[in-house]
Amino acid sequence: MRRYNLADKTDNNLEFSEREALLFHSHGRPGKIEIIASKPMATQRDLSLAYSPGVAVPVRAIAEDPSKAYDYTAKGNLVAVISNGTAILGLGNLGALASKPVMEGKAVLFKRFADVDSIDLELDTEDADTFINAVQIMEPSFGGINLEDIAAPDCFIIEQTLRDRMNIPVFHDDQHGTAIIAAAGLINACLLTDRRIEDIKVVVNGAGAAAIACASLIKSLGVPHDNLTMCDRTGVIYRGRDDVDQWKSAHAIDSEARTLEEALNGADCFLGLSAAGALKPEMVKGMAPQPIIFAMANPDPEITPPDAKAARPDAIIATGRSDYPNQVNNVLGFPFIFRGALDVRATRINEEMKVAAAHAIAELAREQVPEEVAVAYGGNAPSFGVDYIIPAPFDPRLMDVVSAAVAKAAMDSGVAQKPIEDLDAYRQSLKARLNPTTSVLTQAYEACRLSPKRIIFAEAEEDVVLRAAIQFQDGGYGTPVLVGRDDRVREKLKELGVRNPDSFEVHNSRNSPLVPDMVNMLYERLHRRGYMERDIKRMVNQDRNIFGSALLAMDQGDAMITGVTRPYSQTFRDVAKVIDVEKGRTAFGIHIMVGQHHTVFMADTTVNERPTAHELADIAEQTAAVARQMGHEPRVAFLSYSTFGNPEGRWLENLRDAVALLDERRVSFEYEGEMAPDVALNPKLMANYPFSRLSQPANVLVMPGLQSANLSAKLLRELGGDSVIGPMLVGLEKSVQIATMASTASELVTLAVLAASGIAK
Repeated sequence: MRRYNLADKTDNNLEFSEREALLFHSHGRPGKIEIIASKPMATQRDLSLAYSPGVAVPVRAIAEDPSKAYDYTAKGNLVAVISNGTAILGLGNLGALASKPVMEGKAVLFKRFADVDSIDLELDTEDADTFINAVQIMEPSFGGINLEDIAAPDCFIIEQTLRDRMNIPVFHDDQHGTAIIAAAGLINACLLTDRRIEDIKVVVNGAGAAAIACASLIKSLGVPHDNLTMCDRTGVIYRGRDDVDQWKSAHAIDSEARTLEEALNGADCFLGLSAAGALKPEMVKGMAPQPIIFAMANPDPEITPPDAKAARPDAIIATGRSDYPNQVNNVLGFPFIFRGALDVRATRINEEMKVAAAHAIAELAREQVPEEVAVAYGGNAPSFGVDYIIPAPFDPRLMDVVSAAVAKAAMDSGVAQKPIEDLDAYRQSLKARLNPTTSVLTQAYEACRLSPKRIIFAEAEEDVVLRAAIQFQDGGYGTPVLVGRDDRVREKLKELGVRNPDSFEVHNSRNSPLVPDMVNMLYERLHRRGYMERDIKRMVNQDRNIFGSALLAMDQGDAMITGVTRPYSQTFRDVAKVIDVEKGRTAFGIHIMVGQHHTVFMADTTVNERPTAHELADIAEQTAAVARQMGHEPRVAFLSYSTFGNPEGRWLENLRDAVALLDERRVSFEYEGEMAPDVALNPKLMANYPFSRLSQPANVLVMPGLQSANLSAKLLRELGGDSVIGPMLVGLEKSVQIATMASTASELVTLAVLAASGIAK
């Protein structure tokens, strides 16, 4: 089976198999996007309002005033991602249909990072005029157009013509997205090297769409025309050269240099958008002191940072890759540029807005890094310097900082049709658009890549577990430690497309040299609990959960994943024979319900059948801590069938006592109870109880007992519309995550990452 090491638009450069990639795109609902109704559609009245006859009212209103389309339809938050597939990623011209997975992916990024709804459109034509006409007549449908993966020179013609003809933003991200991020990095590199951007000498290697856009934008920032030398495959583009088109010739200068090496002699900055290996170490040596090198060829740069540093230790280096510092990543720009443009109903994305975005991104890199970003760096927050001139791609501040800067530039430059009166309030509204959980989860994945851990997969003979282990390793999150029969595990690895099954670490209880020490350890723990030594030997040799837990107890791994072959309670009992509850804590399970704009933590859903008041208080405290780790300020509700004693009942005292215990502990979060779920979650019902200590709806739900908790969690998983993470087991001395028997490989990887990052502990 073929395996790939391709860089996508986010330049993750992760290895994966054909099978894994195809399974990801085909599992469940094929593709990566779906349309969900934003209004209730439960009753006949709802349908009558949504369609006939109620829909006639907004139709007439829009006919009378076209601007009302932004008030009564999705137009104002809807971007079309459009391509003809003539320049797909680094794959070339594979046609419109083949580009659809990429365009769907771009639509997902719009939603994930900026809450912009997006629809992909693939146009089956290589004729520029036909493409232009098709896009132009769709203007009423969309608030903006994102052009993607269109080959030069058609991309220049298409974008410019559509910008002239359409009254909505048109943006070719392959050009301007790259240019904006590179420009932001250049601003900071100049600051660090005490250069004025008006004085620097720049060499741009490459003359495609992105390179030309970079050249144009940094000239808008202040680089003089004659200080920028552009090179293509032939060499320097100089005035009088007769084999250049109109777009290249716009950057022609009078120059004696004819080769890249000659152009780079004494140059301050190299911007590469060409090919791997184009920049040689000897060329770097000829550049000015503290050279600025942006080697952005995809997937492999013009020169690697180690080679550049070897030639010039004083260099500042950026690439398009995530495995080196200073990643030039378009996701830092396009979602937020469109967010700001849409929110002021801009008629175009002009040069002023691009410059504003570049400055905003640059300034953000100079600010102190927030906790969410520090997590991605293993707890060591990066600071502004030669290895941090561009913000981290998942910095949550990008949403409000860049979007607000773009919106203001649109207003100042006169292209905004709906100016924002209060920019501070606008920035606050931007912060509220995204669920912080998604950002924290992303940060957890990044943290694992920066500080890989060893995760024990106790059921490694199962296909779903092996797929998860492969994904965990291929993603760079750590080392999977597989438990199972050596021959069977390696046979299955081979079946799943792994080229070198022997590269995986496998532990077999039948031949492990660690077994004698395990037996001694467990016999010491259990001999006064009715277990004979032969019982211990049998458990270690025959029970994968016992053996896996013993590996964890002996520090052969940092966490363990299990649960797909046995019921949760049985697995937990096995694990508890080896791993103790951490002193001063309570072991319990958390299900996390993640919606677009909300996250709710539900506990205890797995362990404690009828928790005491002390256990309930512990569960509340520990779940609140997890909520904070995931970016939420906890508001705890102790749930019951009764709301503050109405109706009266027998199972209320432990809840009231738990509240009293939290009073005594003087915890730093809001809590209240006992209350029914609808009161805890519905602000209108909560308003009936003005004495409630909850300032907003609860986001941590402490359930009164295992029966109600487990039923609720499983019902929500099967019938609810939210994504569900978990169950997540916390409170043990060592992190053990017990998945459900229906878990997918992706869910197992998420649990492994949460355990490895320290969130699930």
